[in-house]
Amino acid sequence: MHEEVSLVAFEPVDASFFGQPTLELARSLLGMLLVKETEAGTASGWIVETEAYIGPGDRAAHSYNNRRTARTDVMFGPAGHAYTHVMHTHCLLNVVSGDVGHPEGVLIRALEPCTGIELMANRRGQVKKKQELTNGPGKLTKALGIRMDDYRRPLFERPLFIAEGRGVEFISSGPRVGIDNSGEAKDYPWRFWDAGSPFVSKNAVRKTKMI
Repeated sequence: MHEEVSLVAFEPVDASFFGQPTLELARSLLGMLLVKETEAGTASGWIVETEAYIGPGDRAAHSYNNRRTARTDVMFGPAGHAYTHVMHTHCLLNVVSGDVGHPEGVLIRALEPCTGIELMANRRGQVKKKQELTNGPGKLTKALGIRMDDYRRPLFERPLFIAEGRGVEFISSGPRVGIDNSGEAKDYPWRFWDAGSPFVSKNAVRKTKMI
């Protein structure tokens, strides 16, 4: 795999970007650039798929029914911070959203690699296709070097941050993934993805509603 985009100086977005209502933020994040700077180098990718979780009324959310634990504590704080958690041994990254005391968040589900592609490939191991480097929430964190100790990091400051990206022409929406035991919440169309991207996760069904 070879680098296709020259490394440029990325600047974090202003903290006010994360003040949008959660469903709007989930859409606005599409096309933005997720960047992680490490001693090994900088890796980044355009966000192409997200999922919104609106607790405490969302049965699929970790903060459902205002459940506040050591894991979910960051979600009760200000928007724009990283909520990292482990699922099936994989670290996942969520963007905290909503007002203080209203625990909501947006899961980053897939990226299109931008810079640091060789570094991503080294971290991911035996991956032959560029599309497979970051087309899942656990894959992208491993590729970028995002870890559990990134919990609570402000995503408007280095070393882990969101930067301005590029426009998205068509956005699709559909049900979220892996939440079959969440009652009516499993059908909420709160997953959003770039309809023209080949880098979305395998679960992104393209023949759904365009918004």
